[in-house]
Amino acid sequence: MIDYWPLIGILLVVIGFALKFNPMLVVTVSAIVTGLIAGMGPVEVVSTFGKAFNDNRIIAIVWIVLPVIGLLERYGLQQRAAALIRKMKGATVGRLLLFYLIYRQATSAIGLQSTAGHPQTVRPLVAPMALAAAEQQHGELSDDEAESVKAYAAATDNVGLFFGEDIFIAIGSIVLIQQILSTYGYNLSPLHLALWAIPTAICAFLIHGARLLLFDRRFARRGR
Repeated sequence: MIDYWPLIGILLVVIGFALKFNPMLVVTVSAIVTGLIAGMGPVEVVSTFGKAFNDNRIIAIVWIVLPVIGLLERYGLQQRAAALIRKMKGATVGRLLLFYLIYRQATSAIGLQSTAGHPQTVRPLVAPMALAAAEQQHGELSDDEAESVKAYAAATDNVGLFFGEDIFIAIGSIVLIQQILSTYGYNLSPLHLALWAIPTAICAFLIHGARLLLFDRRFARRGR
């Protein structure tokens, strides 16, 4: 006979989220309760947690990096990044973000997707540097203009990652595409799919790069 008692852990998750308790605490308590009801001892439950943490330690890196970024921001990371850009007289929003687009696509294409991103680079570095470049070239920005600069910084990261990562053959999206095509009788290797992602990535770079340069021109006309 099937024992449904361990499913109480799911009920605890639902109740905890409904009552707006701390999600990490809710999930941890639910997992411990589930293990105990299933007949596992306390030591075995903790051991299972440790094994899962060790097997998925790449995920744990995020929880190590984010507090470091938060501390750097608290002690002036954004201000130092903006000050660096203000020393570069030729820096503009479009040129800066174009350089970041190249970096984001190139690193994503070789599997280094986690080296950049919205929490790691856009918020603490790229967006403040882009704002500083815009203010240096065109003076104080309105709220709408500042939000546009931030949006372009975020969009640049999205475009670079989305169209760069498919060039890397060991990425989930490539496997998903391969499996879907195979169900319809199209048997393609991951390498084949990755190679055909290169023209798309080039087009994305040219199109978004042109948008960034046009964004610069709109700012230039603003000052006239």
